[in-house]
Amino acid sequence: MTAGIVGYGAYVPRLRMSRQAIYDANAWFAPGLKSKAKDSRSLANWDEDATTMAVAAARDSLPVTHGAPSLKAVIFASTTFTFADRLNAGVIAAALNLDEKTDAIDIGSSRRAGLSALRQALSSSRGGEAPILVTAADLRRTRAASASEMEFGDAAATLLVGTQDVIAEPLGFGTVTVDFVDHFRQSGEEIDYVWEERWIRDEGLSKIAPRAAAAALADAGLSGADVDHFIFASSSKGMAAQVARGIGVPAEAVTEDLMGQIGDTGVGHGLLLLAGVLEVAKPGAVILSLEFGNGAEAIVWRTTDRIKTFKPRRGLADWLSRGVPETSYTRLLAYRGQLELEKGMRGELDKKTALTTLYRHRTTIMGLVAGRCRETGSVHFPPSRLSYDPRGAALDTQEPYFLADRRAHILSWSAEALSYHLSPPQHYGQIDFEGGGRILLEFTDVSPGDVETGTPMEAVFRVKDRDLNRGFTRYFWKATPVRGDHGGTH
Repeated sequence: MTAGIVGYGAYVPRLRMSRQAIYDANAWFAPGLKSKAKDSRSLANWDEDATTMAVAAARDSLPVTHGAPSLKAVIFASTTFTFADRLNAGVIAAALNLDEKTDAIDIGSSRRAGLSALRQALSSSRGGEAPILVTAADLRRTRAASASEMEFGDAAATLLVGTQDVIAEPLGFGTVTVDFVDHFRQSGEEIDYVWEERWIRDEGLSKIAPRAAAAALADAGLSGADVDHFIFASSSKGMAAQVARGIGVPAEAVTEDLMGQIGDTGVGHGLLLLAGVLEVAKPGAVILSLEFGNGAEAIVWRTTDRIKTFKPRRGLADWLSRGVPETSYTRLLAYRGQLELEKGMRGELDKKTALTTLYRHRTTIMGLVAGRCRETGSVHFPPSRLSYDPRGAALDTQEPYFLADRRAHILSWSAEALSYHLSPPQHYGQIDFEGGGRILLEFTDVSPGDVETGTPMEAVFRVKDRDLNRGFTRYFWKATPVRGDHGGTH
């Protein structure tokens, strides 16, 4: 059986940073940015990073099972991994409650790492085995008053690769590996150094990328005229249309790049556009995915009749519709750690993480797994050996009870500005889960007036806090209001 795409998901943060606001704050220094001061770019919340966004996109692609999903492997592509020496894909596997026999792999060091990861999954997938989850995300820092600050955005995408119920099968591949350095970031640095735009466009994008696309079409036995959807993510305006003309792809096949809505989201952008195309593609559609980075890579796909049957929990279109405008430029800087705010004495708490405790309670902390007493039905969080409720006490009767995908609502809540919080006022409260379970959780992606007692909530995997003294990011689950018609939890 031929391996192909069997599912997809996406995630775009809620905030949409106004490019005009960025320009207004920097016009005194960089008036040349005026031409870029249009539309918006997505902005990750302070408690998001590449890992949390990848988890959100992965959950969007998986059915609600109230248990551990069955996956062969998790492959995480990024150029901005949170940890240089900790398996980031392993964090994702823990958040998804995957079996500890599941493979976890990080792939990076190139803008085309997303498509490379997808190709690796296709070659590794075997008939009768569980799917492989490929997820890609970036959260990049930029210098203030730079073109990159205007162009970059934050998002994630996931593709599931398997052999059962394939919705898009690969027809051909093309790879060109060239040490063409359009940008780079040395180890230990946080911000890319970018070369001259015209040279990148004329010598790199327009000459190297078409070679990979042409090779993939030839491998598939097709011509550009056969392509129904052409995906080429590039912040160079009009480049996708130019490459399409060069390889004979019809102009109407060029996919909207979303640069005006969310910006260039890095490694995950090509897969994000592919997830968006799969939402609307008809059976038998030919899709050409092309990515550029130290050469170029391309894959030709054809959708199957199964394309009609798969639906993500939300999907790219729904994530895009949830955006809210943001006009505070200092918020962008603060969220990226580029503006040091006064924390006050309440913000001086040492946030050292006990790694022994994290390991011993990893399922509870990373997967939001409670314990349900098989005798009384009561749900306990955190789980323990002792179950107690008015009906009596019992020992060693608790079984794993997965809370992350269950509907919930606010029992009681508070919003206060006394303690240090990067997005004041800090909202938190008691959350009751359907079927049992009550937890005091911090709220995220909320503004004053967004919540009240009884508000439907859902759990999201986020950064709990950052230990700046030791350089460790701690993750946990938070609650956010269910928005739109697609709550995503059951």
